[in-house]
Amino acid sequence: MELAGARVTVPVEADSGPREKVVLDGVDVVLTESRVAVIGANGSGKSTLLRLLNGLVEPSSGTVRIDGLDTSRETRAVRQRVGFVFTDPLSQLVMPTGREDVELSLRRRHPNRGERAAAAQEVLGRFGLQRLADQSVYELSGGERQLMALAAVLAVDPSILVLDEPSTLLDLRNRELLRRTLATLPQQVIFSTHDLELALDAERVLVVEAGRIAFDGDPTEAVRFYRDLCGAGLGPL
Repeated sequence: MELAGARVTVPVEADSGPREKVVLDGVDVVLTESRVAVIGANGSGKSTLLRLLNGLVEPSSGTVRIDGLDTSRETRAVRQRVGFVFTDPLSQLVMPTGREDVELSLRRRHPNRGERAAAAQEVLGRFGLQRLADQSVYELSGGERQLMALAAVLAVDPSILVLDEPSTLLDLRNRELLRRTLATLPQQVIFSTHDLELALDAERVLVVEAGRIAFDGDPTEAVRFYRDLCGAGLGPL
């Protein structure tokens, strides 16, 4: 996974007329570790960085490549490799029940309805979700919804999993369940988070500030850098 000079701009209206706002500016990074966390303040550009990785956002300039595939020109092939889990699972669970969502993910891989149902049951069993599979997604807890969304994404066996602030809506119990689940996955996992303890589970941490990578390296050092960055200029209590 490689970003080379990746820049993202968006049009905005200003008093002086339309202009471009820079969301990410010249990101150069190669990600090979199995667990990578991205931390930064709201509006820093970390979610945009993650969305570049499966073509949800295209770079305004520069390139993003996944296994050599350009995310702008080969988006379908990229999305077969990169699964994306949004912050709010209800924005991702589009069917009435989790079972139906998992089956929807498997529709292209298993056109036969019986084979698709069997494959969905296997996926649900893998995540211990059989007892919840036929409940309305609105009856599930935040953690159960997040696991169901995760199961639907992983049903098609992507090689890379990208999660945008996956623990934001979770209580402590469900956060720990998410951490344990992520730790067991064979996929490369890249996630953004405000949860600095979760970030410490990673092998490598990127700190994003004002659209640039301000720090890239050891998790403990990255968290320390980010704490100092957030504390700078606050003044005495």
